[in-house]
Amino acid sequence: MAERRTPLIADKTLLIVALTLALFGIVMQYSASSYIALQQTGDEFFYVKKQALALIVALVAAFATSRLKSSVVKKFSLVLLIVSAVLLALVFVPGLGVEKYGATRWLNLGFTTFQPSELAKFALVIFIAARLSERSSQRFRDMIGILAATLVICALVMLEPNMSITVCIGMCVLLMLFIGGCGIKQFAVMAIPVVVAIPLLILAEPYRLKRLLAFIDPWASPLGEGYQLIQSYYALGSGGWFGLGLFNSRQKYMFLPFAESDFIFSVIGEELGLIGCIFTIALFAVLIWRGIVIALRARDRFQTYVAAGVSIVIAVQTILNIAVVSGSIPPTGLPMPFISSGGSSLVVFAAAVGILEGIARNSQIPLSFHKMY
Repeated sequence: MAERRTPLIADKTLLIVALTLALFGIVMQYSASSYIALQQTGDEFFYVKKQALALIVALVAAFATSRLKSSVVKKFSLVLLIVSAVLLALVFVPGLGVEKYGATRWLNLGFTTFQPSELAKFALVIFIAARLSERSSQRFRDMIGILAATLVICALVMLEPNMSITVCIGMCVLLMLFIGGCGIKQFAVMAIPVVVAIPLLILAEPYRLKRLLAFIDPWASPLGEGYQLIQSYYALGSGGWFGLGLFNSRQKYMFLPFAESDFIFSVIGEELGLIGCIFTIALFAVLIWRGIVIALRARDRFQTYVAAGVSIVIAVQTILNIAVVSGSIPPTGLPMPFISSGGSSLVVFAAAVGILEGIARNSQIPLSFHKMY
């Protein structure tokens, strides 16, 4: 029997959808940022140029990670986690850390900045996948290493402070433990400190409590904490079924803060309407679906958990972003994967898609869009 030749691209759908989201993001970023970029820098393409350059780097990163052997990724999973933790700690070093909007979340690389928390999410996922591939999460003692690593990463992220990424990481870890066999009793034990910690973290920073109150009633402070959510409502509400038309947003004229990043989905709803929002969500659904298929067809447990973990991160962050923009959960800063402005996010998510592609290429069964899955 002739040996099956490994295809160069195992899952074209995965790559096409990821690239479509990235390119769509650049278009929407131009629309959302052109006015404010012109006012701030004199160049309406300022943010678009940065994102286009990040996309080139992202494509290189995706290609590189797609060629990595899973055995190598697993072998260096702990090293990657430690490097991520060190990078998170370095943001607090004067001269290296960059402070924006009252938070220190970026490293100054000289020619650009980098947000270590974007890398830390996936580093933790890969570490957890390595641990789960060797032992399940059915016993609490088997989860001690995972919980300790999660605590370190979340603590460093919270110190920035960045509660949104912390919540995202926590949800991803819980979902990975669930698919790893964690039972109800273990979840109950873990839930106790979480339930206690959340209100304490909210009370620790006055702005978090203000955001929570603004979420409950944004019109109580229409020019304060509730302003951004109200402007997001205006954007989504004015879009109707088909929107005001591409590049015709009114909220981008410095009414909606962070229109090109955390709240870009509001601009999508305003310009492309409900149909545009459904189209965007559908693209993410296909991307996540392909990730799940890759996980189900992977050759070993480690690859299965990595593919599932990457899919979980994409799903959780997308859902949280849309929930914030639509007022379903309290406002918090969390970019939409592939679409929001931010080079660190784009490069890291692209690298994660590259890992999925590498797993798909070496899967037990050749992947096909027309197959059962």
